[in-house]
Amino acid sequence: MNMQEKPSTASRVPDNRRLDFLPTYFGPRLMMRGEALVYGWLRSLCEGYKGAYWHYYTLPGGGFYLAPDLTERLEIQVDGNGFTGELSADAAGIVATLFALCQLVAEVADTDMAETLSDRYHLLRDFAAEHAEAAVMFQAID
Repeated sequence: MNMQEKPSTASRVPDNRRLDFLPTYFGPRLMMRGEALVYGWLRSLCEGYKGAYWHYYTLPGGGFYLAPDLTERLEIQVDGNGFTGELSADAAGIVATLFALCQLVAEVADTDMAETLSDRYHLLRDFAAEHAEAAVMFQAID
């Protein structure tokens, strides 16, 4: 990142705009599937996760992510790469959203929506690279 550039910032979606979030970012046809995948990924990555209210975040350029409203750090285990570590709820939400987007892109391969979701994956990954917990998040997703 150029020293003149500011890191991207996430904007939490206000309560009165939450109903528009899922169809806007996952598409009307995939909104329920996308949301379920994010929640499911966090359940599979974090044995101690027992549910929470989730916040929605938008990023510059059309990116987004979901994150649980929790104050405690979450122990994350990724069976596919052997990662074990702790993340804030915000960082864990980013990781779960990245895994969900990757899976969703594979499920809708060869469609216009796959390209859109892939672009959103890369926007989120770029945002994650600027996050305070970037090093640990990248260990989890790589």
